[in-house]
Amino acid sequence: MTNLSRREALAAGAGAALSLLANPAFAQALTEMKILVPAAPGGGWDQTGRVMQGVLIGQKIVRSAQVTNVAGAGGTIGIAQFVNGFKGDPTGIMVSGFVMVGAILMNKAPVTLDAVTPIARLTGEWQALVVAQNSPIKTVQDLVAAVKTDVAKVSWGGGSAGGVDHITAAMFAGKAGADGSKVNYIAHSGGGEALAAILSGRVTVGVGGASEFDQHVKGRRMRWLGLTAPAGTAGLPGPTLTEQGFDLQLQNWRGLFAGPGLSTEQIAAIGEVVKQMVKSPSWAEQLAAKGWQDTYLDREPFAEFVKAEVQRVDGVLRELGLVKA
Repeated sequence: MTNLSRREALAAGAGAALSLLANPAFAQALTEMKILVPAAPGGGWDQTGRVMQGVLIGQKIVRSAQVTNVAGAGGTIGIAQFVNGFKGDPTGIMVSGFVMVGAILMNKAPVTLDAVTPIARLTGEWQALVVAQNSPIKTVQDLVAAVKTDVAKVSWGGGSAGGVDHITAAMFAGKAGADGSKVNYIAHSGGGEALAAILSGRVTVGVGGASEFDQHVKGRRMRWLGLTAPAGTAGLPGPTLTEQGFDLQLQNWRGLFAGPGLSTEQIAAIGEVVKQMVKSPSWAEQLAAKGWQDTYLDREPFAEFVKAEVQRVDGVLRELGLVKA
């Protein structure tokens, strides 16, 4: 009887698997992926999408992976296009994160994260403050003094308005004794534009993910002022703000969302593709190379995290005067 039960269980499992694989949507989701990056090339979201593309294809998790960039308004243009273009389509996946949460709130965007399907949180990255190599600002204390003297005269270059870069700048100003709502923040639609502004001296200080600046610091075109990690954090490319006597800690996060209107089987298929990717040796190698922290969360805990994050960021933006009632 026991052997018969096992055979029956195996047969039932095999039948269920064959039934799922016979579903064209499920099979399609396992063989191709269209990755939408709602930002211009060069920034953290773009890097995430390109790394995913390489790992998914290199590890033979999917046969093809195409990356498309749709820039503008902190990802709110991209999410609107994604919702319209990938309803019920399991081949589409969108890179998103902290930046989009803030941009949606600040722009009062009509399409929010409620319109898409949470799949997984992938990574965390500490924020970095940098200046051009020839900048007169040499230390964190120099920047604090400049902000205290005239907060509007210090210009900050980073990603979209309301995103983690903007919030970092406003929090720095507030902790330096200035009005965070008056910070002179200049938003850019992609990492490439922000880098050009920092290197040319068009902005006083640059703010963004550490991986976006690392090669330029190594090439002696930029200098670290500090990273927003706790003191003693291992593996950082530069000093932390906390270690220099300025207590500001903040971590960016990036995750993945699928389109609306998907079946349970389709969502499971996408989740399985992502899980295979994050458990691969190539993914671990890329995280180490980029200095990204592995903060993977599966779909259900990620969905809960997103809900809590929207409330948290809304509170921070209101406290800083960046979102008004």
